[in-house]
Order: sequence, then C-alpha cells, then structure tokens
Amino acid sequence: MRKQLTLLSLCLGLFLAQTDTTAVNLALPAIGARLHGSLGNLQEVVDAYNVAFAALLLTGGTLGDRFGRRRLFRTGTAIFVLGSVLCALAPTMTLLVAARAVQGAGAALAIPQSLALLAVAFPGRRERHRAMAAWSMVTGVALASGPVLGGFLVERTGWPAIFWLNLPIGLAALALSLAVPESADPRPRGLDVPGQLLAVVFLGSLTFAVVHTAVLAGAVAVAAGAAFLWAGRREGAMLPLGLLRRGQLPVAGTVALCMTFCMYGFLLLAGLYLQRDRGAGTLLAGLELLPLPLVVVLGSPLTARLVTRFGPRPAMTAGMAALATGLTAFAVAGPRAPLPLLEVVFAVLGAGLALNTGPVVGVAVSAVSADRAGLAAGVVNLARMSGAALGVAVLGVVMAGAGLRAALATGAAFALAGALVAWLGVQRRLRNAADAETAGFEELVPSTSSENATSSR
Repeated sequence: MRKQLTLLSLCLGLFLAQTDTTAVNLALPAIGARLHGSLGNLQEVVDAYNVAFAALLLTGGTLGDRFGRRRLFRTGTAIFVLGSVLCALAPTMTLLVAARAVQGAGAALAIPQSLALLAVAFPGRRERHRAMAAWSMVTGVALASGPVLGGFLVERTGWPAIFWLNLPIGLAALALSLAVPESADPRPRGLDVPGQLLAVVFLGSLTFAVVHTAVLAGAVAVAAGAAFLWAGRREGAMLPLGLLRRGQLPVAGTVALCMTFCMYGFLLLAGLYLQRDRGAGTLLAGLELLPLPLVVVLGSPLTARLVTRFGPRPAMTAGMAALATGLTAFAVAGPRAPLPLLEVVFAVLGAGLALNTGPVVGVAVSAVSADRAGLAAGVVNLARMSGAALGVAVLGVVMAGAGLRAALATGAAFALAGALVAWLGVQRRLRNAADAETAGFEELVPSTSSENATSSR
C-alpha cells in the first residue's frame, strides 16, 4: 500500500506542474483583459515560471541529494501551492508575475526528486519500470486534460480558478507524501551558490531583454552568461563544462532547446490566436487544441518501440521535421486558415513532440557513464526549459512586430535547425537497447549516484 501511495503522491506533483503550464496559456487573454496587461506582460506571466524552473532545476536536485529528497519534494510542492494561491489573489500584473516565479521555484525543487524517490520505493527492475511508465504517462494525461480543464474553469468561473485548482491537488500530494520513503545521498555534490545566482541573472535578464528590447538587461545577460561559463570551469560547478564536450550530450541539449523553443512559443501564439483572432471561447479553444496532446499520448508508446528497433536518430529527425512542417503549413495558410487544416496541423505538431520527448533524454544519458546519467538528464531538462523561456519571449516579440505568420516561420526555422542537428549529430544507435526502450529512465536512478536526483521528466 505504501508503494501505491508513493506513486500517487509523486504523480500528483507532476500533474500539478504539467496542467498548470497548458492551462495558463489559454487563460492569457482573460488575464490580460482583467489586469490590463500588454502582450509583453502576458509573456512575462509565462516566462516567470519557465525562467525560475530552468534556473533552479539543477540546484533542486543537488538540494534533494543533500537534505533529503522527500523533504525537498514536500517543500517544493508547498511552495508551488503557495505560489498558486498568490497567483489566484494577484490584483496586478506585477504581483502575478512574481507569484508565477514562486510557482516555478517550487516546481524546480519538487520535480527533480521524483525519479530518485520512485527508485527507492520500487527497487525491483520490473516494478520500477511499471512505476516509471505510470509516472511518465501522467505527463500525457496532464497535457491532454490541461487545455480542456483550464478552458472550462476560465469560461465558467474566471482565470483565478486554474490556480485555485492547484490547492486541493497540492494538499493531497503533500498528505500522501507522508508515505514516501526518505532518501538522500551519503556523498552529495556541493552547492554552487555563485553559479546558481549567475544562472538566475542570465536567464532572467536575457528573457526580459528580448521581451522589452532592453539594452541594459541584454548587457547584464551577456556579462552573467560569460561569468557563468567561466564559473563552470571550477571544481564542483553546477554545470561542469567538461560534460558538454561529450558529443551526444550537446546534440541532445540543442535538439531539446529547439523543440521547446518552437512548441512553447507556439502554445503562447495559439492561445491568443484562437481566442482573439478566431473569436473562440476559452473552452472551445482548448477543445480545438486537443488533437495535439492526444497524438502525444497515443504516439509516445509507439516512439519507444521505433527507437528500440531503429535507434533514436530517425525518430528525432522526423519529429523535428514534423514540427517544422506543421508550423510552416500554419504560416502559409495564415490567420484565416480553415479549422480542419488547423486540426491537422495540431496533430502533426503532437506527432513531432511524441517522437522527440523520450528519445532526447535517452540520447543524453547514453553519452555519459551511469553515475553521471542523472546530471546529463538534468542538463537536457535545463536546455528544454531555457528553450521554452526563449521561445515564448522571441516568438511573442516577432508576432507583436511582424505578425503571426512571421512568428510561426521563426518557430519553423528553429524546428528545422533541430532536425538537421538530430540527423547529423545523433548516433544511429544508443549505447544499448535498454537505453532506447526506457528512454534513459533506468540509468537515471542508480542507487548511489550523487547526481541522479537532478533529472526531471
């Protein structure tokens, strides 16, 4: 019974973070109307979460190793719930953006602990695989239900409801987490406080500079980025630069960044376009987007089998090409595209995500030894969330200045670049069949690695 409660608690924590992301995108028009926010303000609402999540992700895993993973999971979940309440009560855009950053910080502390906690609760290989399959399936369920659930709540009761929903779910996760066995690393990595501060300054100032065309913020971002790279040469750095010299890891990180750049940016554009340009209500907009997450849910198991048989390169290349094709078709059709065409586009984009999301982690961990697999997965997830933050910032600015077609074309260009990197850089086969079959999950949780808690989904 304790194992089932552990799995349920960790799945609820993941569900919180995933549904919130998709629901907020559909709530943006209502938020902007209520709080008198510009497009730049709405981008900040999305990116405050993304930047905080990305910047604190690796440190969240290290803190779990040092102070206890269950403790950090509970702390992060509590912070996320607090941030959700602050979001629901926020009377101004500034306070809402700040509360979203609190949510992102909570997610960065909680989510990286999940895989390591599952490994402790399910020590057997077979039961561990089943638990991880259930845990990863929650991502698809959340992705599919988020737009519809968020659209229903916003249309019926107003945008604060999407944040109030997190309160009972979060409290349930906290209560159930009492059954989660505690674990920590007897030899944890040291905390890289300077590197952590530089990461926050770099990502925050960079996205602010893109959204607001702020020269000073851009200069700060360049300086912080240079200092972060310099700090990465030190022993015990948060992101060891030596790790990035391994051929497959930077390739996986680049593909992951391109994938989330175009997709998170697209979700911002789609939520605004369907409601503002096509006049759809929030619930109808969520239903119209439904082909995308449904294809992700249905296609992910097929992707695992394809990668097992043919290796990751064909799947990842085809996936990024599908993203480029879908965005290009949308850009060519323009704002007045017929709804049936849009539904096909959304399904193609879902196929692109399904073909990339799992294999990109498997490619990353195949580049390193098992005792550094968690850190490698953490690096890829850092690239994913950084791409998400930049995609929202860049595509939003392009849409404001040059229109929807130009923004979609920009996203398509990044997707095409990701396809080229995947085809030219990814090895034909992973290190072994187990890597492909489990998308790297088995290697993320060896029992005594000090870095393994740094991986998130």
